Amino acid sequence: MIVDGFAKVNLSLRVRARDSSGYHQVRSLAQSIGWSDRVSLGFAEDEDRFTVDGDLPAEEANLAWRAVAAVRSDAGLRRPVEVHLVKRIALAAGLGGGSADAAAGLVAASRLLGSAPDIAARLAPALGSDVPFCLVGGAAWMEGRGETVTAVRIEPDFSVAVAVPPFELPTAAVYRRWDELDEPGGVAIEGRRLPPSLRGFEPLGNDLLPAALDLRPELGDWMAALAARWERTVLLTGSGPAVFAFFADVDEASEAAAAVDGARAVWAGTAVAAGTRVVRR
Repeated sequence: MIVDGFAKVNLSLRVRARDSSGYHQVRSLAQSIGWSDRVSLGFAEDEDRFTVDGDLPAEEANLAWRAVAAVRSDAGLRRPVEVHLVKRIALAAGLGGGSADAAAGLVAASRLLGSAPDIAARLAPALGSDVPFCLVGGAAWMEGRGETVTAVRIEPDFSVAVAVPPFELPTAAVYRRWDELDEPGGVAIEGRRLPPSLRGFEPLGNDLLPAALDLRPELGDWMAALAARWERTVLLTGSGPAVFAFFADVDEASEAAAAVDGARAVWAGTAVAAGTRVVRR
């Protein structure tokens, strides 16, 4: 069983203060993009095996492995499996790469083991706040801690270029700094700065941007330089540091991505309509 899991960009991310359980509630308009990781899963002869092709350790804490193990445990099975992860999505960038791996692992394991159709959705929230969205994919509002996902229709009238600066921004640190800064709001983006398909929504913005900039002032330099070079509004996805902008088509987005110097990773392409794709059964 081979399943691709797709990255996401947060077109908008609004954050609320911590609730009584200590978690931040969010409201985010997210969109899957064609940047993908691949999870291959099959039965093993003697013992479990997990391997990774990419700059990531093969360990039990990995979300792809945890997802497969969760489905197997729920099914009450002990049969050994072998999991191979091909890691392409940039790490620790705000693109939901780990969550995409978890979603792919859930789909692969539930199909391989013949689990109930609802098992993946039931297990997804415990694996991470972005996993329920990455399981569904396409375009959707994510609310609560990410467990409430409501699909929306967005016309495919744009492509995106993504650039990942050469530093990381740990998600927990960004949320903590957001609290310390007294919960600032992100700048509203609307009107002609957005593709036509996105203009009918509430003003978009990322409330975590002020905290990310406070932790990493060089992020502001990156965004300003890209905005000047691309002649586009540049947005932050998730807690960063990946940033992106909208373009008319893939050729224009690819040209923009190719012009970026010093990035940890770049990508250009289109939105996709699902969070996972079964490549081979």
